[in-house]
Amino acid sequence: MYTVAAFYRFFALSDPQALRDELHQTFVNTDLRGTTLLAPEGINGTMAGSQESIDRFLTLLDERCGLERSEVKFSTTETPPFRRLKFKRKREIITFRAENPVDPTRPGTYVDPADWNALAADPNVLLLDTRNTYETEIGTFAGAVTPPLNTFSDFATWVTEHLEPTQTPKVAMFCTGGIRCEKASAYMLQLGFPEVYHLRGGILRYLQETQPSESRWNGDCYIFDERVAVNHDDLRLEEQTED
Repeated sequence: MYTVAAFYRFFALSDPQALRDELHQTFVNTDLRGTTLLAPEGINGTMAGSQESIDRFLTLLDERCGLERSEVKFSTTETPPFRRLKFKRKREIITFRAENPVDPTRPGTYVDPADWNALAADPNVLLLDTRNTYETEIGTFAGAVTPPLNTFSDFATWVTEHLEPTQTPKVAMFCTGGIRCEKASAYMLQLGFPEVYHLRGGILRYLQETQPSESRWNGDCYIFDERVAVNHDDLRLEEQTED
């Protein structure tokens, strides 16, 4: 059984290359697989391996980056979801080509999965999916607006062309694990949108913590490994297996 850990954290990382080299040297000869991106704005990755390797990896990230276990999304799988181990130095941990720089450390308001349904059902809220079209086509929340995005970088252009801050007072955003909607929420606040919310832990945490009978999610959730997509049953089964 492989443990899968999906995570990100926006923070000022002073020397991404040094941390990248430390991670590579520490884990290159272990069973850890997956990709972790490192940039001046923080870290972002999904890693898989034995429980021992994942624990060791996350302990190091907690020490170096302040990444708390409560912010990591866990799942399990019987087949290896990744074939190689990659630690990459990047300009951004999530590419977002806005006209002006975005400060991701000043995002919108987090909404826990337990409170998401009430916010999403509010008729005065614009429920906005920040994922790509190939992801939204296989699943999204009931009532969500799904912009035709080929890449996340298209989001900034779509917002400026289709939305006005004075006409859209409340926006609730979501994505797979939380990183895209968090950065997008910071961008929309910088544009002057007065109330911007985003789903803490993304769709993955919502599916894991929400009973299917109470869910507003329709379809499957695309993920970026060899499992391709997951749903309520997959994640809740994995949670039970871990127990």
